[in-house]
Amino acid sequence: MDSSETAVTQLVSGTGVISVVVADDNAVVRLGIRSLLGTAADINVVAEVADGVAAATAVRNRRPDVLLLDVRMPRQDGVTTATEVAELTNVVMLTYSDAPEVVGGAIQAGAKGYLVHGHFSADELIGAVRMAASGHGTFSGPALVALRTPVTTTSQRAAQFGLSERETEVMDLIAEGASNAEIALKLFISEKTVKNHINRIFAKLDVTSRSRAVSLWLTP
Repeated sequence: MDSSETAVTQLVSGTGVISVVVADDNAVVRLGIRSLLGTAADINVVAEVADGVAAATAVRNRRPDVLLLDVRMPRQDGVTTATEVAELTNVVMLTYSDAPEVVGGAIQAGAKGYLVHGHFSADELIGAVRMAASGHGTFSGPALVALRTPVTTTSQRAAQFGLSERETEVMDLIAEGASNAEIALKLFISEKTVKNHINRIFAKLDVTSRSRAVSLWLTP
């Protein structure tokens, strides 16, 4: 596997401890998580990865007790990755997103816990890893609120605004905060095509800005 593409850092696994894989495309975030977990003698980070495809590969190769998984990552998002590996490890989402549809989607995908950055302490993160390793979930306050929030499904929103399947994919990525370049990379299309889709989406939603489009798209 090309290490420059997957950004996997393999570490030595201990014995008799909770093995963890950390998946986040931000190297600083990964370093911070590893540093926090490093204060616990019973937790060992066995791999760090920078995208969803690498996360799934690391889980299959290392069979960790816990996977800490970001939502927005290159090549494959965290929710899709959780769907692939939830039967192989205990998935805990560790991300900045607290959108109800994202939280709900992650839980449906098999995630056992959901932590939102800025809403947990080092001790709570360590506790969440220990809980996940035993098969129990831990949720940050915003995640619990999101789980109680009624969510309009993507198909319902698409039907409401008359969006095509591709336009729906683009709009979902806009709602996640993806740039035109990120959308193009994710959907394997050109940025010009992305712009054309966005123009049609804005016309159908009768909006002129991304923020207004996202507000309409996420409102139940």
